Amino acid sequence: MTKNMTISSIKKTKGVRPLVMITAYDAIFASLFEASCDMILVGDSLNMSFAGKSDTLSTTLEQMIYHTNAVCMGAKNSFVICDMPFGTYTDKDKALSNAIKVFQETPADCIKIEGGKDKAEIVKHLCSNGIAVCGHIGLLPQSVRSEGGYKVKGKNDKEILQLVEDAKAIEDAGAFCMVIEGVKAEVATEVANCVNIPVIGIGAGSGVDGQVLVFSDMLGLFEAFTPKFVKKYLDGAALVKDAVARYADEVKSREFPQEIHTY
Repeated sequence: MTKNMTISSIKKTKGVRPLVMITAYDAIFASLFEASCDMILVGDSLNMSFAGKSDTLSTTLEQMIYHTNAVCMGAKNSFVICDMPFGTYTDKDKALSNAIKVFQETPADCIKIEGGKDKAEIVKHLCSNGIAVCGHIGLLPQSVRSEGGYKVKGKNDKEILQLVEDAKAIEDAGAFCMVIEGVKAEVATEVANCVNIPVIGIGAGSGVDGQVLVFSDMLGLFEAFTPKFVKKYLDGAALVKDAVARYADEVKSREFPQEIHTY
């Protein structure tokens, strides 16, 4: 089976064309996304958009493995990234053990971990042991409690310098691409220009090497709130509610099922 994208082809898009990444958590949606997207991220964001939790921190490795397998079944030709959940890569040995578990129990093409310079040694250890790694710098959802909320990065010289150092450290450690989240647009562009691997933005402007969005946000299925960086390409919630309401009305009126729906 030939994948639509590989690590080599992903790296070759740098400076050529923007990469398209989207999240998915199940086979049905993954199959719908496969034709249009370069990569599918099985994000720990599923804890919020799929499981209704207030943050990502209680996501387990078992959940990520389950959903990654579902996505891989639905999009067999897609390049699939599995998010490593909070607490699964606190040191090199733990990170490698858990990443090996993901690789052995799913067909995922790589794993993603949050952190910059402070996680470079872990990334290097994973890469040197056959684990492909996508980095994640900037706003780190798994650090939401320690930082007291979701805070945009790149607002001052110290933060800008840190972001550049983080990106270079993750690249030097062996990551083939990275996500940059919640960063001032001009700073994210500067960061993307300082490394030779693709930098995929979410809430980081258009000057980076690609974009990723949570599918339930961009399809308008998640109603609790809409982040500033999200564009809704569909009013999915309204469409679903309308369809279910029509189904309910037809059941109550016995309009459904008709003869064509009956054995």
